Amino acid sequence: MSIGNSPEDERPFEDVSEEARPSVGRALQQARIEAGLTVDDVSTATRVRIAIVHAIEADDFAPCGGDVYARGHIRTLARAVGLDPAPLIARFETEHGARPAPTPAAPLFEAERIRPERRGPNWTAAMVAAIVAVIGFVGFTMVKGGDDGGKANVADGATPSASTSPTPKAEKPAAPEPEPSDSAIAAAPQDKVTVRVSATDGPSWISAKGHNGRMLFDGLLKKGESKTFQDSSKINLVLGDAGPVELFVNGKKIEDDFQPGAVERLTYTKGDPQAG
Repeated sequence: MSIGNSPEDERPFEDVSEEARPSVGRALQQARIEAGLTVDDVSTATRVRIAIVHAIEADDFAPCGGDVYARGHIRTLARAVGLDPAPLIARFETEHGARPAPTPAAPLFEAERIRPERRGPNWTAAMVAAIVAVIGFVGFTMVKGGDDGGKANVADGATPSASTSPTPKAEKPAAPEPEPSDSAIAAAPQDKVTVRVSATDGPSWISAKGHNGRMLFDGLLKKGESKTFQDSSKINLVLGDAGPVELFVNGKKIEDDFQPGAVERLTYTKGDPQAG
């Protein structure tokens, strides 16, 4: 008969504590690698500087400039790599201190309103009111005198001279050009390249640039949303997640077999659509 614990009892328990889970930066880095994205891809899609992305993945939040900015960067990076930002924000607040609760303002205003306070006469306000009244009376007298003089000149046969030039009419601001509709895409002009991107099955980060490098769009396209872009010669596209995206180029649907989670870099020009 043996006394003591059996070998099965001496096996170490699996560590499922809070410390066993990956840190905020490590979780973001793993998700980015699994999504096939580089730090440059994430920085381009989110507009978060490359140095800050590296620092956050190393759990160094000092370059963010404060907890508020750090939460915003974590939320943006999490969405870009396909993670739910809520657990990461909660873990960040646990490790770096929860957000302080705002001070209730209503009791302060109530106390200020019921506090008795004696005030003397406001001589400054009275003086300002008197000055304004005098200026108004003088101005009215001058205008009335000018009107009477003008009437007298007309009665004597003199032609009154115009003291002021007519006020030019303000030009109406040009109305913004509406986004091309489906019918406009179907009849796309031959001298331009027209690209429509639709997130039919889920969200995706989209970046679109014209032939001269001008940014046409850079952001998250939510499920069900569409964006249409036009350029005189060329459009460069970056699809952060090409799987849920549907493309129409120069009025024709692109039948490429995009895979979920794949990053696609495409270039389209005028005429029959050909991806670069």
